[in-house]
Amino acid sequence: MSSTHGDTVRYVRDTMLPEQEPPVTSTGIIGWGRENLFRGPFNTVVTIVSLLFIYYVLAGVLPWVFQSVWFADSLGECREIATATWGESHGHACWAVIRERWLQLLFGFYPSELYWRPILAFVLLLVALAPVLFPWAPNKLLWVSAAYPFLMPWLMWGGTIWSPLLVAVGFAILILGTRYLSEMVGSLGAVILATLAAVVWWLFLVGPISSALSGALPIGLEAMESRDFGGFMLSILIGVVAIGCSLPIGIVLALGRQSDLLIVKSICVGFIEFIRGVPLITLLFVASTLLNIFMPPGTDFDIILRVMIMVTLFASAYMAEVIRGGLAALPKGQYEGADSLGLDYWQAQRLIIMPQALKISIPGIVSTFIGVFKDTTLVSIIGLLDPIGLTNAIRADAAWNGIYWELFAFIALLFFIFCFGMSRYSMYLERRLKTDHS
Repeated sequence: MSSTHGDTVRYVRDTMLPEQEPPVTSTGIIGWGRENLFRGPFNTVVTIVSLLFIYYVLAGVLPWVFQSVWFADSLGECREIATATWGESHGHACWAVIRERWLQLLFGFYPSELYWRPILAFVLLLVALAPVLFPWAPNKLLWVSAAYPFLMPWLMWGGTIWSPLLVAVGFAILILGTRYLSEMVGSLGAVILATLAAVVWWLFLVGPISSALSGALPIGLEAMESRDFGGFMLSILIGVVAIGCSLPIGIVLALGRQSDLLIVKSICVGFIEFIRGVPLITLLFVASTLLNIFMPPGTDFDIILRVMIMVTLFASAYMAEVIRGGLAALPKGQYEGADSLGLDYWQAQRLIIMPQALKISIPGIVSTFIGVFKDTTLVSIIGLLDPIGLTNAIRADAAWNGIYWELFAFIALLFFIFCFGMSRYSMYLERRLKTDHS
């Protein structure tokens, strides 16, 4: 259709053109490759060099992993089988050591008939974490979360059931005392009095009462010594305790560092700076050797418990600085808004300040968790047989003397699975909470 007005001619289309398929070179894997791998000369060169490097690495790693020996009784037999099969033993892994010793790498010297106890403790750990980490988990599982800190030591070390139950009573004294004494002596006084009552209960009453109840009604599990602990089980044990305890202690230290009370601030700053200025291995040596010197004669202070305390304190100092960074990132208006609502200090921290600070600090918190979990391998230096320490014991066997890479590759895979899982959960949590405000 056309219209003429003077010298102007206008053409108006009265039909639509049919839709056409996009060019093949801009869709699918070809389009993705052109956009991401071969967009421009520099990008093309980098892609080609990277592919050549990947091919070079895989050409050496894949045969070592898959052209390997799984069934042998010694390293020498592995090499004989590899030579008979592929003409040489170099470049072929001997996974037979993993097939023979994987249970030892996982459980250390824990009795095989009692493997169900650490396995049950690990399963209960997953159940206890579910309502804390995921919103879809039933709230009823929070009872498992509350009971787990007392069930786990009992399952791992055994002994009478009355000891963990009485320790739990001490926490009940702390919580109820803080709640009911606050009206009479104020919140700070209630916390101090309840804490003193709980400490007296734990130090002086739990032992005698537990012994009396054990004599009257002996219920418990076979007791285990800490020297039987080892392998990846020991790393998870230390890591879980340090991670679970370092976060609340780090929050308290971060708040104490920002406190207006001079003594509280000085103690928190001194603790954080001292711990962050000392290598973890130094603290572990203190835990293994020097700490007993300052204990009363005859005191039996478990070595694993000492290591847990030192690793937890070390992680808490770093956690405090991560959380302090989140607190510093909050605008001043958030504090002023809390004051305008008439909230006291602890209400403001619980309802407004701390949730936002923790949300901002999620990447740093998870990075600290991952670092703490990997640092548990340092306990091998003080004689505890974690997976790294067990490699020395395995290689001391004449049958496997001289084997290295297979053991360390297996241990690296185990740590990667756990650390990668924590990293992915951190990303999931950031997306769910929308920390980037996008």
